[in-house]
Amino acid sequence: MRTLVNSLRLIAVIAVVAAIVGQWLVSSKLDSYNPWNFFGYFTIQSNIIIAVAFAVTLVAAARRKRGDLGVSLFRGAATVYIATTGIVYNTLLTNVDVSASVPWSNDLLHKIIPAYAVLDWLLFSDRSKLLLRHVWWFLVYPAVWTVVVLVRGATDGWVPYPFLDPDLGYGVVALYCVGVAVSIVLLGVLVIGMSRLRLVTV
Repeated sequence: MRTLVNSLRLIAVIAVVAAIVGQWLVSSKLDSYNPWNFFGYFTIQSNIIIAVAFAVTLVAAARRKRGDLGVSLFRGAATVYIATTGIVYNTLLTNVDVSASVPWSNDLLHKIIPAYAVLDWLLFSDRSKLLLRHVWWFLVYPAVWTVVVLVRGATDGWVPYPFLDPDLGYGVVALYCVGVAVSIVLLGVLVIGMSRLRLVTV
């Protein structure tokens, strides 16, 4: 079972790298391409984070440090972020024009990897039991990302997603941000609850 789980995680890491590179090869050829914008998307960053989390988990397993609290906290946070990507994309961004996107890459980054990451966290037992207070750590990265995006939107005009566009009015944007923040907290609580389950022992 351990070999299967490690293989699935390695495949997930490779899939994320392939999807990001595949999208980058197309985006980098556009006249409007800007590397700060490309890597500024929460989608790209959250997929990189979950790939790194899986890679760190694989290294910990190789060193026989499965279930290390630090590794589990990192993977738990990464699971929250990638789940947020899946939920936001499939609820708020389904009608957004993505004509420049690579279909298979788009599906991997927004659907398949988020779904797999949640199942991986839910099913496999090689993680520590997280505490409710850990949920506040999950908010640090999204908060920093949001501040950076809002500052950029107010200065150079770039926003990664329509619901963060200052032209909507900062009141509307604030409501969206609060909504996403609440969903992250709820996902964090769910992830913490899942950490106490031991459905498949590895």
